[in-house]
Amino acid sequence: MIQASSQRDKNELLYRCTCDAVRKNGRDDTVINYGIYADSGEVYSYIDAALNISLLLSSGTADMIVTGCSSGQGMMLACNSLPSVICGYVPTPQDAFLFGRINDGNAVSVPLGLNFGWLGEINLLCTLDKLFEGEFGCGYPPEDADRKRRDTEHLKRLNADGKLPVCEAFARYDIDLLKSALRWESVRKDIFENAKNRDVIGIYDAVN
Repeated sequence: MIQASSQRDKNELLYRCTCDAVRKNGRDDTVINYGIYADSGEVYSYIDAALNISLLLSSGTADMIVTGCSSGQGMMLACNSLPSVICGYVPTPQDAFLFGRINDGNAVSVPLGLNFGWLGEINLLCTLDKLFEGEFGCGYPPEDADRKRRDTEHLKRLNADGKLPVCEAFARYDIDLLKSALRWESVRKDIFENAKNRDVIGIYDAVN
């Protein structure tokens, strides 16, 4: 779980709702809060967060990301521009349920400012609950499940074939942008300790 600085005051709420949804659905996944924390003095944009999400997924350090920004849209678009990420925009429980069952992506972006009024945390919790309910990628509705699964495999191939490999892509990105994003210490520490694809560590070495 990671989110941009614009909604740092929602960090603990997003983390708590994610943990509650994972536990409620009987999953044994470990939920890691990468920030940005409410008391942090660091400032990171949704672009910075998306770059770190790409590194976490490309390295195999994480296999699913819950994220968000003020509207949720910018984060989703940034994530989907980067290697190894298929990110859904999930403002409602219905969106989250269908994304998990049909699209089988590895990241979701929630709106943490837009329409987040009184009791906004109820919608957030219900949305994450529906995301983690049942099996990812099983297809929906049941009578169309086989076709939906085939379409999802096509989507994943198109996504992968349309993007450069992570190390090659990051070598093309603006160095000053990367220097800013790669300062995210909680992400860097976890990647260095737990990355399955160790080639990603070379991105940090090249930027430094």
